[in-house]
Amino acid sequence: MQGKIKFILPLVALIVLGVGYKTVLAKPAEGPPPKVHGQLYVIPKEFLINLADQRYAKLTVALEVSHEEVLVSEDAHAAAPPEGWGTLPQEAMIRTLVTDTLTGIDGDKLVEPEGREKLATKLLKKIKKYSDVHAEEVLFTDIAVQ
Repeated sequence: MQGKIKFILPLVALIVLGVGYKTVLAKPAEGPPPKVHGQLYVIPKEFLINLADQRYAKLTVALEVSHEEVLVSEDAHAAAPPEGWGTLPQEAMIRTLVTDTLTGIDGDKLVEPEGREKLATKLLKKIKKYSDVHAEEVLFTDIAVQ
């Protein structure tokens, strides 16, 4: 009996220490990585774009921007943006790039997922080239083609 106690007592102490370490001292397991690595900025004023064959598209565009991107003016005395415009400092440039990139394209490119993906990639390259906005992705959130 004495031999069993000498064996069981250290085993129980080891189990108690292991459980205590796991619950108190060990780092908690990390959750899955985030799917969106920045913040989403939806350009508030929708776009009305002339397409090929006398068609048009009405769409909304969003940008995934880094967390460091300043979306609100830090100056409390700064003038408010025009009605329907957001707080992205270079929003006028982004609107110009969207309009220039999409005007005159075939409407099917906006309707088909592959076409939208190619247009979003093309637009992202232009945003990175011609603006100081740190965009990681371009999203077409709402689209109507007529």
